[in-house]
Amino acid sequence: MIPNHPLSSEVRPADSRDWHADSADATLGVAPASDKPQEACGVFGIYAPEEDVAKLTYFGLYALQHRGQESAGIATFDGEQVRLHKDMGLVSHVFSESILHDLPGNLAVGHTRYSTTGSSRVVNAQPAVVETRLGPVALAHNGNLVNTAELRDELLQRNCNLVSTTDSEMIAVAIALEVNAGKNWLEAAISAFHRCSGAFSLTIGTPAGLMGARDPNGVRPLVIGTLDSNPVRYVLASETCGLDIIGAQYLRDVEPGELVWITEEGMASFHWSKQPQRKLCIFEMIYFARPDSVMHDESLYTYRLRIGRQLAKEAPADVDIIIGVPDSGIPAAIGFSQGSGIPYAEGLIKNRYVGRTFIQPTQHMRESGIRMKLNPLKDVLEGKRVVIVDDSIVRGTTSRKIVKALRDAGAVEVHMRISSPPVTHPCFYGIDTDNQDQLIAATKSVQEIADQIGVDSLAFLSWDGMVKATGEDPKSFCTACFTGDYPIAVPEPVKRSKLMLEKAVTV
Repeated sequence: MIPNHPLSSEVRPADSRDWHADSADATLGVAPASDKPQEACGVFGIYAPEEDVAKLTYFGLYALQHRGQESAGIATFDGEQVRLHKDMGLVSHVFSESILHDLPGNLAVGHTRYSTTGSSRVVNAQPAVVETRLGPVALAHNGNLVNTAELRDELLQRNCNLVSTTDSEMIAVAIALEVNAGKNWLEAAISAFHRCSGAFSLTIGTPAGLMGARDPNGVRPLVIGTLDSNPVRYVLASETCGLDIIGAQYLRDVEPGELVWITEEGMASFHWSKQPQRKLCIFEMIYFARPDSVMHDESLYTYRLRIGRQLAKEAPADVDIIIGVPDSGIPAAIGFSQGSGIPYAEGLIKNRYVGRTFIQPTQHMRESGIRMKLNPLKDVLEGKRVVIVDDSIVRGTTSRKIVKALRDAGAVEVHMRISSPPVTHPCFYGIDTDNQDQLIAATKSVQEIADQIGVDSLAFLSWDGMVKATGEDPKSFCTACFTGDYPIAVPEPVKRSKLMLEKAVTV
């Protein structure tokens, strides 16, 4: 347990002796690089006295596991006492019944992580817990700050002790600085937010209550739910699927530039940013969020069906069957089938138990085309002309392997359709994408990509088709990975670290 420290002007991380961190300095076994952009994190928060908040948080994180698989953590508050447990690995591996039993409290915050800022080590796992004069603060963060270097320099100059390399800890420390300067929790949080530039959706636990907040652009999602109890209890989650699993009812989204404050008295709202401008990452709708999560009053499965139908209009093909890349390409593939009238079939079977492993295949296994994740159905594919639908192409390496597997299984033609535009620019707001020179669509034409991955034809969904299918104002989305139009100013040194092609042009 982490006791409340005496009043002090020093901002310091909370004691980590309760961490289950047997491999504190070891990283996980490295899996082959994914051909998908990787999501940063899932966050969860709950205020529910007389409920088992640790167990409810566990199940909320379990539902959000797709957002990050590197580490997981839960911090619970029992009065002014906080208990923290976090470690590397999946939610189901990090927690057990006995561990959850040792996390009592009336509120909790939880986190499941894919690293963007900060390496994949247990010291960078979240929630980040920092001591203040009012007691500990625990913070879980989804997103990425673009002014990390400046904020870190400022905190170090003010003698703050940073134990991790994450921007998330810096936000927590910035809040603690303001608390130690005499402000209350709300004033301190809002002051800290004004120091942060970039994307942040936060759940923040304190001895006085639970906070949820989003940056002024709302780049990353955060929703509010309620538990059917008297009085009403509140839940925060990155997606509505995190509410569904514990039987919470979706209330509404936390708005861009909003802070919600949840205590025994209920929920209060504070609009801390004077000029919020919604810029939700559109890749949340295309790929990242679970298809059963709800955005804009409908499931994302429905949106993905719609862009599949639109893709069939824009890029028809004379083939025998439509298949999707499991799991993210399947809704759009079904939509393509509906829009084209061509039958949908399952042509690839996914092994859903594949994770990170220390055991590497032998050279012979690699040469013979080991298929740990996807395996084609030969009797479905043999002699068929096939359209395979996927949500995106990033590097093209996975796409090339899939196409080869389909041809080896007997497909006589393989055409690929992508339910998003070409990814030409890296993300700076919480998605782990490559430098620009590693993005295949930034350096090659559509035909050149088709030749490289070995398909008979290739087509991408248009930008107009993608945004019009949302039914929302196109200006309310961040589409920078397709256009290079970044809605939040990115400092030049940060830009140059990933925008390699622009750098090459200007040198």
